[in-house]
Amino acid sequence: MSDAITVKFFASLREAVGKADTEIPALEAATVLQAWQQATGNMVMPENTLMAVNMDYVDADTHIKAGDEVAFFPPVTGG
Repeated sequence: MSDAITVKFFASLREAVGKADTEIPALEAATVLQAWQQATGNMVMPENTLMAVNMDYVDADTHIKAGDEVAFFPPVTGG
């Protein structure tokens, strides 16, 4: 198992953050929101961003651990 957390950004978030993915040390992030902050240098997360841990949708306060994959998706709009 990896001692890091993989963080992935999709679509417009990838463009805003400037990278598709990165790894952060597991000790530096305990929740999905903290993973966002570590991976983006404390950028403000866009409202209604979708988040997933290991391909399951979660909330920003979901706890994460070494070996997890955290993904961020831009808000979905429709009508």
